[in-house]
Amino acid sequence: MKRRDFVVATAAGAMASGAGKTLPKRPYKDGVELSIIGYGGIVIVGMDEKAGAKSVAASVERGVNYFDVAPSYFNGEAEIKLGAALEPYRKNVFLAEKTGKRDAAGAQAELEQSLKRLRTDHFDLYQFHAVGSMEDAEKILAPGGAAETFMRAKKEGKVRFVGFSAHHPGAALKLMDALPLDSVLFPVNFAAWEAGGFGPQILEKAKSKGMARLALKALALGQWPKDMKREQRPYPKCWYQPVEDRELASLALRFTLTKEVTAAVPPGDERIYELALELAGGSLRPLTAKEHDTLVAKAKQVEPVFRA
Repeated sequence: MKRRDFVVATAAGAMASGAGKTLPKRPYKDGVELSIIGYGGIVIVGMDEKAGAKSVAASVERGVNYFDVAPSYFNGEAEIKLGAALEPYRKNVFLAEKTGKRDAAGAQAELEQSLKRLRTDHFDLYQFHAVGSMEDAEKILAPGGAAETFMRAKKEGKVRFVGFSAHHPGAALKLMDALPLDSVLFPVNFAAWEAGGFGPQILEKAKSKGMARLALKALALGQWPKDMKREQRPYPKCWYQPVEDRELASLALRFTLTKEVTAAVPPGDERIYELALELAGGSLRPLTAKEHDTLVAKAKQVEPVFRA
């Protein structure tokens, strides 16, 4: 058995073995509740049709109802495979999609393509993807910008809620002030928060706007070592180094889920996703002062995935 096949089989089997444990859910908006752990579309990348279907089915059985994907995830592979695997459950899950296009025409074309790939007539949440600069925000908001597509799609019923994923605090604040957005998906990560100063300002602005908060990078450790080549990375689907130590992962997940967020989307590696599912049951306990100090000390040893 090839290493990738072994990883997929192991993760799918582990998810199935824990199927009796239903994940807690939290409010999103307008009566919608989401599982506190979301299924990132990259998880299904590299799986064949049977393994992908098993992965999604096991997740749904565990209580996962929040699925997140984007066209850029491995050049559409995540969308295509998730669309097939999710089709039997589509009516009962919350499907979040994104677009990296900043102009209205480009966003419209990508929206239509994504609807076809995901085999659905609407998305529960549509998001500007990876808003990483003030220029991104300005293009989105400009005449002919992607915001026009989002507002029109919401009126037409092609999307229920609208939001964005944030990689830049200033741009995030600008979008939240300029548009009637429903939620923000942003890094709520112990190292980025404690050592990089990234996260608190977005959380507070979103709360003041009555927006739901969704967390990225809960189980990110930091940047990969600069001298490590891509082919040497033990988690090839992750552009950053994930937390793999179980004790540290538990603290990191608790850090994220006690920051007034609805849910967290773990890294796209199936092993880390499964770890998050296993830890989720005990992830809502606040950190003790000693546990928080442990995370702060660890944060000082790594280069965070984001800095403010």
